Amino acid sequence: MNKNFYIGFLLVAILFYGNTGVQAQTIGLLSHSIGSEDDGYVLFSPESSDSTYLIDKCGRKVHTWSSNFTPGLDFYLLPDGTLLRTGNVYNPVFDAIGGTAGGIIERFDWNSNRLWHYVISSPTETQNHDICYMPNGNILVAIWEVISDSAALANGRRPTFLGSSLWTAKIEELQPIGTDSAKIVWTWRVWDHLIQDYDSTKPNYGVVADHPELLNFNYVNLSAIPATNSDWLHFNAITYNPALDQVMISFHNNDEIYILDHSTDSAQAASHNGGVHNKGGDFLYRWGNPGAYNRGSTSDIKFYQQHDPTWIPYGPYENQIMVFNNGYGRGASALDYASSVDIIAPPIDSAGNYTIAAGEPYGPSELSWTYQPGHFFYSQFMGGAQPLTSGNVLICNAMKGQLFEINPAKSIVWNYQDPVNSGVPVAQGASGLTHASVYRCTFYPSDYPGFSGQTLVPGEPIELNPLPGTCDLNAIGSPARINSDAFKMMPNPANNSVTVETDDLHTVQLTDITGRIFINSTYSHSNSAEINTTGLPDGMYIVCINGINYQHLAVQH
Repeated sequence: MNKNFYIGFLLVAILFYGNTGVQAQTIGLLSHSIGSEDDGYVLFSPESSDSTYLIDKCGRKVHTWSSNFTPGLDFYLLPDGTLLRTGNVYNPVFDAIGGTAGGIIERFDWNSNRLWHYVISSPTETQNHDICYMPNGNILVAIWEVISDSAALANGRRPTFLGSSLWTAKIEELQPIGTDSAKIVWTWRVWDHLIQDYDSTKPNYGVVADHPELLNFNYVNLSAIPATNSDWLHFNAITYNPALDQVMISFHNNDEIYILDHSTDSAQAASHNGGVHNKGGDFLYRWGNPGAYNRGSTSDIKFYQQHDPTWIPYGPYENQIMVFNNGYGRGASALDYASSVDIIAPPIDSAGNYTIAAGEPYGPSELSWTYQPGHFFYSQFMGGAQPLTSGNVLICNAMKGQLFEINPAKSIVWNYQDPVNSGVPVAQGASGLTHASVYRCTFYPSDYPGFSGQTLVPGEPIELNPLPGTCDLNAIGSPARINSDAFKMMPNPANNSVTVETDDLHTVQLTDITGRIFINSTYSHSNSAEINTTGLPDGMYIVCINGINYQHLAVQH
């Protein structure tokens, strides 16, 4: 077939479709391109909903689980096909200040029958944000723990850093029993690993910079929280590495992640000795804000209220750590705030020990990899990122409820907008959703053991009144729906230049069908841009506007 005829035929089809006046695709599947990891399903649980959804990469609902609680906040599909999910019981002590606290852990079979539940919610403590399912069937739980003002003062807390109470962080490892019980088999408390340089007459007194393995009891990130905020640390994530037998946690308000030795027993975890690394429950490693242990300043901060630290199990960054870096406080003003997904390579040896030079902060000094496309990618709270076997990364822009996937060239190859607002699915065409946030999302390949014995049949999309489907997983590369009112591109085919127009233009990328980036330009809230295509080889390109694949462009000179 003649090349020019083929390009012209395809463009006529695309442009005719783009001018039919169809309703704008605003929720559900927004775009789906070549390179998306499609042999599997995405699990997510909208923050405002008591339902957890499994969808295919065409945005079609494959399965749903129901609970009596909105998430609190994490959830997992386990290898035996059961759903492990946290729920928000609305504890008045914690929800008023800390946001969505949680308080209950539930396990459901495939048909939403509750098999087990366990409550951690009282005036003095609550499960919050995250849990982690372990290979032995136990569950690590992130817990906010209340410390009285008198106890805090007695242990060297500055009086000006106290309000009515103080929350610290605790971990419990639960061994589920029966239908509503559990045995606590391991405990760690940050309360046992403090240092302070305020009052020499109180416990834990010492030189903070000499003890990076301990937490400075009087470090408060005043750019993030008031000095008297009860939620001092905001413990928001926990995960486990079975190969290292180490636990990683995140303290949002300190801009740091921490790694602990899980080989200890509970008594050792409350001390400074014992375990494989003979450090008890002290930090083996920390990263993100060396100023928190007096080995850096505000200019050295790398994390900005981060979430979801994850050990990478495969690929070129194997055994490194991926973090969703929210970006709150990044830059001189709120206009500079932007989220990123970052990877770091901790200085670890074959025995799982982390090295640190005297007087210096923990390395590395630089990121191994980062994805920070611009200010339009920003989630002030929550969020997550999952490395995929293909080298792609599945990202949850939590505040917006946007789930999207990027390829190794950092081009978006799949883009989905949560269609559940204030707890209920809304109709296609809805925009400006204000209660569609999603804590995280997880991709499970089709051969995941949890799907064994189940018949997975895609149904309709979650949203109401869905538009006719154009996505075909057997013919990857279906063009995204085009909103002709919001986006224009001319001429197409292009010779030496093309003009794109849309509301509030931030970025324009041109990639080929393999994901190679040929043009990557950033703009400051423009409405139009002229792109120079003089040096591009003849061919078909994907035009990505503000992180969304909008249309194909032919270039022929």
